[in-house]
Amino acid sequence: MEIKIDKIIRTKRNSIALQITDDATLIVRAPFHVNDEIINRVVQKHRDWIVKKKKQIAAKDPKFSPKEFVNGEGFLYLGKYYKLKIVENQKDPLKFKNGFYLSKKYLPKAREIFLKWYKKRAYEKISERVKVFEQKRCFKYNKINITNAQKRWGSCSRNGNLNFALRLIMAPLPVIDYVVIHELVHLEEKSHTQKFWEMVKILMPDYDKYKKWLKEYGHILKI
Repeated sequence: MEIKIDKIIRTKRNSIALQITDDATLIVRAPFHVNDEIINRVVQKHRDWIVKKKKQIAAKDPKFSPKEFVNGEGFLYLGKYYKLKIVENQKDPLKFKNGFYLSKKYLPKAREIFLKWYKKRAYEKISERVKVFEQKRCFKYNKINITNAQKRWGSCSRNGNLNFALRLIMAPLPVIDYVVIHELVHLEEKSHTQKFWEMVKILMPDYDKYKKWLKEYGHILKI
């Protein structure tokens, strides 16, 4: 059976790269000068790997489905699901108290309101965790940014800015701590060398299980 390519992206890169996204889409990144025949040959050569990755994605549970913003629907926050209740006569668009309470009149903008709420909580919690670990090794960073990144959990810029994905606030706290530590260590060690991972391990001896958690369940941290 021939493998279907969902998207080809041509750039100035020097080699062909294959990517399987969280929804099992196959993306091929290729140099401008490489024709479709060569791309197809590379894809078919890696057929077993592609099939295996697609099966792994199909087997993931629970599966992610877009939110409908209805009564009783569960929303993740710090690794736990909290039910949504649509309420009348609530001044604030969204409140959280062992559950989410959304004002009925704001239903048309529910997704936007939730994203704003998550972003605020992400900045508060991640800033708190950065300070905890920053003090343990005297890391020096510039500022913290919360982004809408979909492919990266965090990044560290050349000028010391720490960037974290908004959706990280949906993960359990130890998972957040792992990403925070990961980016703080990048302030001193830019590449994923043995020294880098040794530094991460000093701050979080069991980091491996949280790294694995993100790989297995990161796809559900979405709205």
